Amino acid sequence: MSTQQLAPPRVPDRPAPSPARRSARRGGLAGAAFAALVTVVAVCGGDATARVFPYGPRHRSVNDLGNQFVPFHAHLWDLLHGRAQGGLLFNWQSGYGTSFLPDLGTYLTSPFAVLVALFPRQDIDLAVYVVTVLKTAAAAAAMAWLLRTQRPGPWWAAGLLGASYALCGWSVIEASYNPMWLDGLIAFPLLCLTGEWALRGRRPVLGVLVVAVGWTANFYTAYMATLGAALVLLVRVVLTREGVRERARVVGRAAGTVLLGIGLAAPVLVPLFLSSKQAYPGWSRTFGPVPWSDLFARLMPATYSFNSPAVFVGTGTLLLVAALPFHRALPARTRWWWAGLVTAVLLSLQWAPTHLAWHLFATPNGSAYRQTFVLAGIVVIAAWTGLAAGVPSGRALAAGAAVLAAAGLWASGSALATTWGYALSAGGLALAAGA
Repeated sequence: MSTQQLAPPRVPDRPAPSPARRSARRGGLAGAAFAALVTVVAVCGGDATARVFPYGPRHRSVNDLGNQFVPFHAHLWDLLHGRAQGGLLFNWQSGYGTSFLPDLGTYLTSPFAVLVALFPRQDIDLAVYVVTVLKTAAAAAAMAWLLRTQRPGPWWAAGLLGASYALCGWSVIEASYNPMWLDGLIAFPLLCLTGEWALRGRRPVLGVLVVAVGWTANFYTAYMATLGAALVLLVRVVLTREGVRERARVVGRAAGTVLLGIGLAAPVLVPLFLSSKQAYPGWSRTFGPVPWSDLFARLMPATYSFNSPAVFVGTGTLLLVAALPFHRALPARTRWWWAGLVTAVLLSLQWAPTHLAWHLFATPNGSAYRQTFVLAGIVVIAAWTGLAAGVPSGRALAAGAAVLAAAGLWASGSALATTWGYALSAGGLALAAGA
């Protein structure tokens, strides 16, 4: 028998990735890494300047963070190290004993939560802080990767816009003290990414897993992120696909991905929903929208209010969005669809029926604008849509600056507007236009 007859059959080689594809992947990784780096430096630098723990004497574990979330992570540490009094179903370390499974599903099922086991028991505060920083950086990286997936463009610009999303006012002011909400900040760009895969008919299994992880990590903000991702996909389908049948096929793939992902997360979600029905009823509140002057004031830095939407995502990002309708390098249809989506989501924050839809049809007892991170994400995606087509012309930038100036003038009637806010906004506009 000849040597040729003994040789195994030859398997055809896989085609090597094209140079353009390799370059795009490297650019995506570079943008994601840059976004994460900028975010970590900004968060840690800001806390160090403010002398907040762990950089100074001012402690951050107050209110719900100190009374609920840090103790929950301490109990998780005990569980992971085999020292807990109780188990997954019951926790004897809280009060006179309380059920633990609903708390686990609400606060501790994030993939990041188990990282607390790497720290000493006495440093749980530090562990939660590190997890918070890592979640914020992950959200920045995910957004930068999404932007480069939707449209090619400079990796550094995608990184900066990804960081502006992760460092939006909602993230810094509200979610940093509610670590489980940061899972929604991560979930929004990842769910939009699954929409891109459905649009292109790619990675169906990975898409289901992404949805399952997002809904398992924190179903509350994942629900909001899913609504926002559906709106983004709707605009993408209208702008990139023709014909009712083709569009319906994309929507069907996306809906199937979401349903299968939620089904995979059901072992965590079902106990949560059952326990919520049996829980002691909380306060009932009626939603009242904030004055528009307050809302426009929150577009600026150096403003604070617990019960108004912290929309600030960076003056440069806001300038790109305001200039988008006047950016003639893009087709008019593209400009108006994205500008219309930003406007529609902004208006939905102020209307009671859409407010209820964003919040699972129950006005929360705390901040009534917990869906603000979705608006911030859509603003960043719209800004990238314009920038990826080229730098806006001077006329478009001037028109965008005029729109922001009008919003700032309206905000002057709000007690939330500050001199620092106006000064920083003006400086940011000048720097962004000059750049």
